Amino acid sequence: MTTGRPLRADARRNRDALLAKARELFAGGCFDMRFDDFAKLAGVGVGTLYRHFPTREALAEAVYREELTAICAHGRELQATLPAADALATFLRGFVTHLFANEGLARTLATLMATHTGTLAEGGRELSQVLADLLAKGVDEGTVRADIGVGAVMTALQGICVACGEPGSRADADGTVTLVLDGLRHRG
Repeated sequence: MTTGRPLRADARRNRDALLAKARELFAGGCFDMRFDDFAKLAGVGVGTLYRHFPTREALAEAVYREELTAICAHGRELQATLPAADALATFLRGFVTHLFANEGLARTLATLMATHTGTLAEGGRELSQVLADLLAKGVDEGTVRADIGVGAVMTALQGICVACGEPGSRADADGTVTLVLDGLRHRG
C-alpha cells in the first residue's frame, strides 16, 4: 500500500523483493501457494508482506501495473524508433511473448477481472492509448487501414489473454496476431 510519500530505503528494498519474487513465480506459472509462505520465499517477514500488499490480489495488481507500464513504454519506444508497420508488429508479437512468459500472472489476473476492475481498466486504457498511437502512426504513413479502430485490436488481445495457457494457445495466439496484422494492412 502506498501513502503518497516516498518509502524509506529499507521499505523500498522489501517491496522490490516482494515484487521480484512475485514476477519470478508468475513467470514460472506458480502462484497458488499460501500467501504467508510467499513472504518467506521473498525473504521478508509476514508483517512486511501484509504492510505492502494486504492480499494476493493487491500483489498481483502491483505486478500487473509494473509489467503494463514497461510494455507501454516499450510500445512508445517502438513508435519513436521504427516505421509504423514494424513498430505495430513488434509490439503485438512482443505482447504475446510477454504474456506467455508470464502465464501465472495471466491466470491470476483472469480471476481478478470480476472483482478488481479499476486497476485492470486503468491499465487497459493505457494499453489502448499506446495501440491507438501505433495505429495512428500507421494510418499517417499509409501502412495501416483507417477504418479499423483500437477496439478491434484490443478485443483480439483480450481473446489471447483469455486463451493463455490452454493447449495449443501459443500457436493460436501467434496466428491471431498474424491475422490482425494482415487485416490492418492498408492495401492502397
